[in-house]
Amino acid sequence: MELKVFHHLLDLVCKELTSEAQSTGFTKALVFENRVREVTQEIANRLDSDLTDPFYKENAHDFPLCLSVDMNPPLQGFPDVVLGDVGIEVKFTEADTWRCIANSVLETNKVHSVKHICVVYCKMGGVPEVRYDDWEHAVMHVRTSHVPRFELEIGATHSLFTTMGISYDEFSALEMADKMVYIRKYARSRLKEGEHLWWLDDNGDDSSEHALPLNARLYTNLDMEEKTRLRAEAVLLCPQVLCSGRSRHKYDDLVMFMLTYHGILCHQARDLFSAGSAAGVGGNGKVKATKMDDKLVGKDFDGIYILRSLLLLEDDMRKAATYLEVKLFEEYWGETISDEIDINDPKERIRYWLKKADQNAQSWKPSEYLFLDIQ
Repeated sequence: MELKVFHHLLDLVCKELTSEAQSTGFTKALVFENRVREVTQEIANRLDSDLTDPFYKENAHDFPLCLSVDMNPPLQGFPDVVLGDVGIEVKFTEADTWRCIANSVLETNKVHSVKHICVVYCKMGGVPEVRYDDWEHAVMHVRTSHVPRFELEIGATHSLFTTMGISYDEFSALEMADKMVYIRKYARSRLKEGEHLWWLDDNGDDSSEHALPLNARLYTNLDMEEKTRLRAEAVLLCPQVLCSGRSRHKYDDLVMFMLTYHGILCHQARDLFSAGSAAGVGGNGKVKATKMDDKLVGKDFDGIYILRSLLLLEDDMRKAATYLEVKLFEEYWGETISDEIDINDPKERIRYWLKKADQNAQSWKPSEYLFLDIQ
C-alpha cells in the first residue's frame, strides 16, 4: 500500500475512533485494539466502494484496497494489525499523555513482511482522542531496564533513530549485539557527570555471562575473599583513588562500579585503601609484611597507606587484569583505548594502569613500587 493511502486510511480511522472515545469511551486496551481492527476494515470497505470520493479519484491506481483484516491474529505479534506490507501498532492509556513504553528492541515477534508501521494511540485521560504517527518518528527514547524497550510519543519533537544516526529499517535488521552498540552509545551520551550504565552487555538479554544479582548487598557484610577481589577490580578500573586525600570525588566511580556492576553498596569507600586495616597496619604496632618493605623504611608521604594496601593487593590485581571485560576498562577509564594498547593483554592493562596511576598520585610514583616485573 502506498504510504499516502495508508495515512489517509488512518486519518479516517482515528476520526471515527476519536468520536467513539468521546461518546461511549474505551475502558480496556484489548477492547480498543479489536475496535481498531473493525473500524479499519469498515473504512477500507467504504473507500473501495465510494467511487465519488475525491481521494479515490486522485489515487485510482491504488484502489481497490481489498483489505482483509485478521480479527484473531497470533498473540504478541508486532505490529498488532497487519495490512499486507503496512501495519498498525495499537496503544491505549487511561492517562492524559501521548507517551508510553512500547515493545522490546529485540522485536522477536516482528512480522517481517511489514515494511511500514504506524502507531494508533488512544488517550482516554483529559479530552479523549485517538491519533496516529509513523513508528520511526514516534519512537523517541529507549528505556534500559531488564530488556531495553522503546518509548514512544505521538507527535514527538525528535526521533530516537535520528539521534542514533540510523534509520529504523536499518536498526531493525541488525542482530541484537549490534543494536546494543547503538543503544549503549545513546545511553552513555545522556549520562551526567559521575553516572554510569547499569548494564554493559551487548546482547540485551540473559545470554551475558555477567548478571547483576537481584539482592543488593552491603560491602561490610561480605567475606574477606570477596572483599579482596572487589577491591582489586575496583582500583584497577578506578586509578583516581590514588589522588590526594583532599580530592572530593576520587571514590565516586569506585562506588558506582560496585553498585551498578555487582549490586553492592559500599558506603565507606575511603576505608578500602587508606585505612590501617587495608594497609596491613593493625593495633599494637603489628604490620603485615610487603615485598617492598626495604624501600618503605622511613618513608612517610600522602598515600603511604594506599601504597601498602596496593602492595598487598598486587597479586589480586594481576588476576583481575586477566578476566575483567574490555568494556569495563572503556567505561571506567573513560576513553577508547584499544588503538593505543592491546587491551586484551593483561600485562598491557597493568602497564596502562601504572601510567594512569602515576598521573593521579602526586607525592609519589606508583610505578616505582608496583608491578616492577612487567614494566
